[in-house]
Amino acid sequence: MTLNTEHIRGQFPVLHQEVNGKPLIYMDNAATTQKPTRVLEALSAYYTHDNSNIHRGAHTLADRATRHYEKTRGQVKEFINAAEDEEVIFTKGTTEGINLVAATFGRKFIEKGDEIIISTLEHHSNIVPWQMLCEEKGAKLKVIPINEKGELLMEAFDDMLNEKTKLVAVVHASNALGTINPVKEIIEKSHKVGAKVLIDGAQSSAHLDIDVQALDCDFFVMSAHKIYGPTGLGVLYGKREILEAMPPYQGGGEMIKEVTFEKTTFNDIPFKFEAGTPNIADVIAFQKALEFVNEIGKSAIRAHEEKLLQHAMTQLNDIKGFIPVGTADQKVSVLSFLINDMHPFDVGMMLDAAGIAVRTGHHCTQPLMGRFNIEGTVRASFSVYNTKEEVDKLCESVRKIAKLKNK
Repeated sequence: MTLNTEHIRGQFPVLHQEVNGKPLIYMDNAATTQKPTRVLEALSAYYTHDNSNIHRGAHTLADRATRHYEKTRGQVKEFINAAEDEEVIFTKGTTEGINLVAATFGRKFIEKGDEIIISTLEHHSNIVPWQMLCEEKGAKLKVIPINEKGELLMEAFDDMLNEKTKLVAVVHASNALGTINPVKEIIEKSHKVGAKVLIDGAQSSAHLDIDVQALDCDFFVMSAHKIYGPTGLGVLYGKREILEAMPPYQGGGEMIKEVTFEKTTFNDIPFKFEAGTPNIADVIAFQKALEFVNEIGKSAIRAHEEKLLQHAMTQLNDIKGFIPVGTADQKVSVLSFLINDMHPFDVGMMLDAAGIAVRTGHHCTQPLMGRFNIEGTVRASFSVYNTKEEVDKLCESVRKIAKLKNK
């Protein structure tokens, strides 16, 4: 299927501008995706027509806002194929979802001498919370190594698993390299030793079909802003029986059933984990982002992005001084690279001068960069609204930059 990229691009106002006198080419989608008009209009519609707090009001605006808010929960449930709406918890993003699990499940069920396994590919948000938990509990953190292509060494993972393993937390797709991990295999092997599994879906959720029931993961986290939705919003999925066994994350309104000065009883899931007034407008607008993705279809989106990635690699591999970082056989549309011994920031600034927006640095994966003995990379990440012509301009600019260095 060939996408009508002109029609798709017409839905994103931010793309139609110049940067440094050049048409904007936005290739920083792994950091955040742009937002279609329907998402922007939904935000405005809430504040101009339905602005009210939810769940507790008896008036019309509160009822409308509550219905729209809970409709999004149902749409997220369908998007990831959760068993029920109550397994969907709204958070500030992937980072808060991981921290929520660490602070609740971790503090209740992880004990001294237990082991938690993560991988070399993890974002800092899936490293630091577990380090903090292990330090607090006296548990041990183990790390799955990778090969030179940026793929997990599954034999090493097999050797790590034992009866002390209580949690495995791994990224579905690497934000820095694009590597797609064999999460189904990881989940199956982890469950055999009784370990629970958290999947970081921040980078996979916009590209890959997500079916949490088929995966059988215990937790799944993702961010709305990487799926064409608003910032400051995310989702934590958890199996009902596990969520019900976990203590609350924060105390306050909404997460309670009854409060006295002597004792408080807590609300049912998901509200037990949603203390205080939530991010109502952005939750409601997220419906429209999911609608946008569903209209096109994940398979069509991924096929388009894979074509762009392959087209880029075909051209860039012929450039003297181009060094790809992360060449896994299974990848999402993330292209990390270096040019000769140039600093990634310098390359990024030169690309910006050409109107091309990329990300440079360690991408919140400093241990991963250390594995390759580099400070960071230049990262171009493609989305559904990028075009072959934009990729050609990226490659042309990289070629010019490499020639400057090679003179």
